[in-house]
Amino acid sequence: MDPRKVIFGIGNPGEKYDDTRHNVGWQVVERLSEKMGRKFQKAGFEFEAAEGNLGRAKVALVKAWTYVNLSGRILPELKRYGDLATDLLVVCDDIALPLGSVRIRPQGSAGGHNGLKSVIEAMGDAFARMRLGVGGPGAAANPDYVLGRFRKDEKPAVAGMVAWAGEAAEFWAVEGIGKAMTKYNRVIKDEDDKKDKDGKDTKEGSKVD
Repeated sequence: MDPRKVIFGIGNPGEKYDDTRHNVGWQVVERLSEKMGRKFQKAGFEFEAAEGNLGRAKVALVKAWTYVNLSGRILPELKRYGDLATDLLVVCDDIALPLGSVRIRPQGSAGGHNGLKSVIEAMGDAFARMRLGVGGPGAAANPDYVLGRFRKDEKPAVAGMVAWAGEAAEFWAVEGIGKAMTKYNRVIKDEDDKKDKDGKDTKEGSKVD
């Protein structure tokens, strides 16, 4: 098999988890599979994949059938696609980031995310990851927050974030992590932070390193 870039969307299987905050990683890879015109099919013992081209990059979009906290269990099988240290991008939710934010990093800690923790346990922390902001009032204090669905008023921001993240993932596959970080990292400010000390509106989002 020719080497492929692997875009691994973390999420929970089953209809009860559709459109939950924990499954925004799935939304990104599903959007990309629609763009490629390829359906997800069983590709390993505990995962399904959609293989095709994004731009000039050969990619494998991946969804695990394990639950989030066991995401790393499929890593041994993903090695068929290439060198995961350079060819893997993990996409997941992050309650510490305001809704709509996207943060891409070449490596790092789990930051409290059990899916990232599982991947790190399987292969170390030297892999690219894209965190999608799902934070909101009370998120940190509510352990079930990530299993809840987005409110109706949040859905436009979610759709915009998933579209932006899909573009970023495709750009990463073609141009690499450094250029993707520069072009697509953004933090959306909380409502309370959108006005400066003089009460003037500030811009909605800002680029981050």
